[in-house]
Amino acid sequence: MSFTKKFYKLFLLKIEIDKKSGFCFGVVKAIAKAEEELAKGEPLYCLGDIVHNEEEVKRLEKMGLITIDYEQFKQLHDVRVLIRAHGEPPLTYQIARENNITLIDATCPVVLKLQSSIKKTYEAISSEEQIVIYGQEGHAEVRGLVGQTNDNAIVVENEEDLKKIDFTKKIHLFSQTTKDLESFNHLATTISEKIKKKENLKISDTICRQVANRIPNITNFARQHDIILFISGKKSSNGKVLFEHCKKVNPNTFYIYNCDQIDNMTIDLTKKIGICGATSTPKWLMECVAEKLRQKVN
Repeated sequence: MSFTKKFYKLFLLKIEIDKKSGFCFGVVKAIAKAEEELAKGEPLYCLGDIVHNEEEVKRLEKMGLITIDYEQFKQLHDVRVLIRAHGEPPLTYQIARENNITLIDATCPVVLKLQSSIKKTYEAISSEEQIVIYGQEGHAEVRGLVGQTNDNAIVVENEEDLKKIDFTKKIHLFSQTTKDLESFNHLATTISEKIKKKENLKISDTICRQVANRIPNITNFARQHDIILFISGKKSSNGKVLFEHCKKVNPNTFYIYNCDQIDNMTIDLTKKIGICGATSTPKWLMECVAEKLRQKVN
C-alpha cells in the first residue's frame, strides 16, 4: 500500500478512548506511591497484586516491585511493604509491628473511612445485632472490612447468601466500595422485606460514587460506538461488572486483557470503535490497544 493510501485509511479510522475510563483516584494514589518508593532504589514488597490488572503488575515488577502473598509476608522482617488501595485488616498491621516491617500505606481514603465506620459500629453493637457486608467473599477489600469485626461480619453477594442472616436481630448493612449501586439497593430492599422489624435495619450506602458513576458513563459510551473493546484484568470484579453493562447495550463488546490479543482478532476497521476499561485499567494499556488497531491498517 502506498504511503498516501495508508495515511488516508488512518485518517478515516474512527477510534475513541473513553476519557472517563481508567484508574480511580485510589488506584492512582497507590501506583504513584509505589513508583515514588521504587525510585529510592531499595527493595519494596507489595502484599497482593497492587491492582487487579496483570499488565500493570508486570510493569511495576520490572521496576523492582516484589509481589508477595500473606504466607510470605509473615516470614519477612525489617523490610518495606506496600499496602495497596484495597486496604488490610488489623492483623496485617499487627504482624508488621511484630516483624519490624515498615508499611507504606496506600489504602484508598474511601476504604479507610468505611473501615473506620465498620469498626466503630462493631465496637458499639450488642450480641443481638449483626454487621452485614454486601461484597465479594475473599475480595481483598472485603477481607479488610471483615477484619474490623474480628471476622464476625456476614458477607453476602446475592439473595442466596441471605440465609446466613438472622432476620430477628438488628442488621447494620454496609457495602464493598466497588459494588454496583443498583444491585446494592435491590439487596437492601429484599432484606427490608424479610426483617421482622423495619426499624432494626440500618443501611449505610458506602459505595464509592466515582466507581458507581462509571456505569451510566460507560453504557452511554457503548451506545455511541459500533464496536467496544473493553480492557480489563482477569481478576477485576469491577471490570466484570462494567463489561456486562457494556455488553448489555452493545452486543459487539469484546473483553481484552492485553494488547497482543488484537493481533489475532478480526475487526472491521471501517466501524466506529470505542475503547474503555475498568477502574483498574491503566490508560497506557488502552492507548496500546488503539495503536495496535492503527497497525492493522495495510
